[in-house]
Amino acid sequence: MVNLEQTRFNMVEQQIRTWNVLDQDVLDLLYQVKREEFVPAAYRFMAFMDMEIPLEHGAVMLTPKMEARILQELHIRKTDKVLEIGTGTGYMTALLSKLGTHVFSVEIVPELHAMARINLQAHDITNVTLELGDAARGWPGHGAYDVIVLTASTPVLPEAFQQNLAPGGRLFAIIGEEPVMEATLITCTSAGNYHSTCLFETCTAPFRNALQRESFHF
Repeated sequence: MVNLEQTRFNMVEQQIRTWNVLDQDVLDLLYQVKREEFVPAAYRFMAFMDMEIPLEHGAVMLTPKMEARILQELHIRKTDKVLEIGTGTGYMTALLSKLGTHVFSVEIVPELHAMARINLQAHDITNVTLELGDAARGWPGHGAYDVIVLTASTPVLPEAFQQNLAPGGRLFAIIGEEPVMEATLITCTSAGNYHSTCLFETCTAPFRNALQRESFHF
């Protein structure tokens, strides 16, 4: 028998804490929200591995350390309104919901949208609005947002995302193309003004219909 709690402890201590994720609120949350319960059944054995988990239509579930690092970098407050692009299985949505006041999460793949709804309902998470649609180039309907999280990569970050940040708002995005992408934090310092910080280099699957570099005009 696999000792799930020991395996979860090993994930947090050996993968996540060693990747400079030291925010105790974030670490505590990883024990509270059971990751394995959001992983598709066929891949549940991978729930605690330092690997991306394949989902429908080329999407992936990010590695545990990436999920935790995103939460730490965003410094989410209880009053924050959050936009998540790419709901996936609903795991990151659940984590965000525990930190912010309300999460609007958009998914383009109907099967994932349905899976996330079931998962979140099973965990009695109610401060989330799930929407089905293509948000790869923005989702302004409920803005301005205090936090925006893109859970897949984009060759170019559409301006619509930062324009939908409230003053003081933070946006996490993985920008670029294989083999090198940059995890980037953008802060709205005041209306119309933004500060961008490259956090680290990484690589992950792109959004479907993401804005392509060659079609972007300055």
